Amino acid sequence: MSRTFELVSMPATREPRSLLSVDRAISELRRGRMVVIRGHEGRAVLMMAAEAATDNAFATLAETAGGKPLLAITSRRAAVLGLSRSDGDVTLVTPVDDLDILDAHRISLLADPTGQPDTAQTEALLGSIKHSETETFSCESAAIQLTKQARLLPSAIVADITDPMANDLTAWAARHDLFETDAGDVFQHEKTVARTLSRVSEARVPLFDAENTRIIAYRPQDGGLEHLAIVIGEPAKTDAVLVRLHSECFTGDLLGSLKCDCGDQLRGAISEIAKQGSGVLLYLAQEGRGIGLVNKLRAYELQDRGYDTLDANEQLGFDADERVYLPAAHMLRELGFSRIRLLTNNPDKVAAMAHCGIDVSERVQHAFPSNKHNEHYLDTKVRRSGHLI
Repeated sequence: MSRTFELVSMPATREPRSLLSVDRAISELRRGRMVVIRGHEGRAVLMMAAEAATDNAFATLAETAGGKPLLAITSRRAAVLGLSRSDGDVTLVTPVDDLDILDAHRISLLADPTGQPDTAQTEALLGSIKHSETETFSCESAAIQLTKQARLLPSAIVADITDPMANDLTAWAARHDLFETDAGDVFQHEKTVARTLSRVSEARVPLFDAENTRIIAYRPQDGGLEHLAIVIGEPAKTDAVLVRLHSECFTGDLLGSLKCDCGDQLRGAISEIAKQGSGVLLYLAQEGRGIGLVNKLRAYELQDRGYDTLDANEQLGFDADERVYLPAAHMLRELGFSRIRLLTNNPDKVAAMAHCGIDVSERVQHAFPSNKHNEHYLDTKVRRSGHLI
């Protein structure tokens, strides 16, 4: 199920600071560093991405924060481990009786399914931990959201900051050379990014099947990844324009991977739009259904072990589909289109665009033959994701 969001207003003076704050926190996590998250009612935590954990980093985090570290994982990952069947977003994992057993190796066993764990060791570990849920907008939930936005595994090591010298949190963070961000900014980030997309360049680029084509690049205010609008022909703004929402796929679009049908869908959509005279293909920077290229490769590794494409994502701790379609809706409005014919077999895309205020007057079928490498993938999309053929 693709994710959709409502836009929530924030003060205009706050928005630029919010974007830059979260973008900087994401950069810190991708470098393996710790980040301070300020929550509500005076609470604050120190966190780092679980996949960056080493024994030294774990010890440093505990010593610096003062609170006892715990592991935050998504409830989907917890369910895979047999720890929880909750509908909540985040599960907290701590040792039974507060025994100090969470080291880098054990954290990896709990957070990363792509390793080759010893089954007996994993079962023993699961028997020595306890788990609990956290609030929807807690600091731990913000920590998980940050790891997702950083395109890392969705798991984090988190400790309450109990150092008595941290009464002035901003000064304390500066003394420890730590970056501080606000949990509310983290939760608003995807919506704020979509709202701040603006054109940064445009050029005519004749394509093999569509010579009369313009490519328009949109960049968010935080300088993040660009989305592209590929405008074919001269679509009339008074009509329902033919539109394809295409999530980037490095392996399928560029390398011609046979594990998916993305390359066929991309080239087929360009050809079909050109045949019908005009339309728009939105090339969205959300690789691997929004989990990023590295995590998509991890999912491929799990698929080679027998998991289908949805189960592989959930083994990693992600939702089956992490994509957000607010950027697509913003780009269409900026181009002057509010009514579309959507080229897709995915009913979730139709629902998502309608939720974002775009009138989908028609779903246009968009399917291609399978091969021996992707037939199970395509069958899974029909059986489990409700794709239409």
